[in-house]
Amino acid sequence: MSQDVRQILANNIKNLRTQKKLSREELSLVLGVDNSYISKLEKGRINITIDKIEMLADYFEIETYLLLK
Repeated sequence: MSQDVRQILANNIKNLRTQKKLSREELSLVLGVDNSYISKLEKGRINITIDKIEMLADYFEIETYLLLK
């Protein structure tokens, strides 16, 4: 995943999370990951699996591709 796409995804996840007024802890429970994973994800420091991207899209009730746009 290129750095640009990773940063776009990171920004989109953070924006969606804050719009829904969710804490990182709440989102980590949705994905079944540690709170630090969400922090790193929102900073664009780690890769995320397609499965987790789909889980996020389902949770936020958006099309998967919108997380990458």
